Amino acid sequence: MSLDPARVLDVDPLLDDPRTRIVVCCGSGGVGKTTTAAALGLRAAERGRKVVVLTIDPARRLAQSMGIDSLDNVPRRVKGVDDSAGGELHAMMLDMKRTFDEIVEAHADGERAAVILNNPFYQSLSAGFAGTQEYMAMEKLGQLRARDEWDLIVVDTPPSRSALDFLDAPKRLGSFLDGRLIRLLTAPAKLGGRAGMKFLNVGMSMMTGTLGKLLGGQLLKDVQTFVAAMDTTFGGFRTRADATYKLLQAPGTAFLVVAAPERDALREAAYFVERLAAEDMPFAGLVLNRVHGSSAAQLSAERALAAAENLDAEAAENLDDARIVDQEGGKAGLRNSPDTYGSSESPASETSAPDGSEGPAGSDGSDEGSPAATDSTDATDRTDAPTDTPPHGHRTVEQLTAGLLRLHAERMQLLSREQRTRDRFAALHPEVAVAEVAALPGDVHDLAGLRNIGDRLAANRPELPEAGA
Repeated sequence: MSLDPARVLDVDPLLDDPRTRIVVCCGSGGVGKTTTAAALGLRAAERGRKVVVLTIDPARRLAQSMGIDSLDNVPRRVKGVDDSAGGELHAMMLDMKRTFDEIVEAHADGERAAVILNNPFYQSLSAGFAGTQEYMAMEKLGQLRARDEWDLIVVDTPPSRSALDFLDAPKRLGSFLDGRLIRLLTAPAKLGGRAGMKFLNVGMSMMTGTLGKLLGGQLLKDVQTFVAAMDTTFGGFRTRADATYKLLQAPGTAFLVVAAPERDALREAAYFVERLAAEDMPFAGLVLNRVHGSSAAQLSAERALAAAENLDAEAAENLDDARIVDQEGGKAGLRNSPDTYGSSESPASETSAPDGSEGPAGSDGSDEGSPAATDSTDATDRTDAPTDTPPHGHRTVEQLTAGLLRLHAERMQLLSREQRTRDRFAALHPEVAVAEVAALPGDVHDLAGLRNIGDRLAANRPELPEAGA
């Protein structure tokens, strides 16, 4: 299951290179982007770099794993990091609306900023318009890079249904806000006064009248006021999106695609690799999370299942033999004898019965009806039960071993599926370097866990240590 050495991604040279200023972790949802970004940031900081990790994960797992009560739009230093090499680790979580507000406040005077911030259309747009989160993530990235306060920025891209949204959504939003429809809607306000309205009266009155009926007159007015104010404040959205897009294409940026060894996740990763190449984005490699392994891989699933079936057959045969022994000893007949129940013999006869304790093993049936014989038989049954027939809820050694073999077979089948999926990806993209991270028994919830992930990323360490290690 080991990777070709030529295709192994070594993250340490990437993190140590001072020319690397931005690392973007991207991929589909649920593949471990947030954990990967945090682990890379921690490793870089403990190797001497001043790092800020920007996450857009609403689950706030990054804050919990770094021991921070909460994250907001302001970078906060993480405690407990080994700073002996001179590095620092800061973390923050994107506040989409606050970032939008900061843009307005930074590029407008107080009066105009108040008009924009109080505009109903702006409030709806900044709170959750499609593509706003991705646009603001890129905007915040540009702000952090411009401050030049950190020498490495690690970005955890927004969780989305498609990994391509991170690249597509900002341009879509910018194109919408700078598009022809919005320009037409704001044309009367830009021309100003009665002259402007007269100039556009013939065509615009018909269009705005129709849109007013569809959208509502107040909404149309809000859109016109908002876009006019934004355009005169700091230029078009598309221009700003393009500037950050060029930052992502710069040599100091490195994209890491994060995936799991599952068909859908690797298919999405393959699309993203192709898209990055088409957009001339600097691609560093693939991080493959949650890779399963086994220290007994030499035992195939087929052999394990065959051995389990043999053990089951042996256990069943042993159980049948035990029952035959019981019946030959007279136990089965004695339990079902009607004389055993309702007997009126005195308990005193138990002590006077000669050799009553040996009756079950060697008597010819003369004392079968006595309480002494019955009690002795039951006592013997209770003593012999654990060795002949397992009590209810217990299993024999053979049955337990067969169960473990079946679990191993399931693990080997899972490994086989993962390997086939990885082989398909490698056949499509043999040039992609890959770093594998073994599946862990639990979630990462502290710095020690993140440090462990970073070690595995750097060394491509197998899931289990080798014998004697």
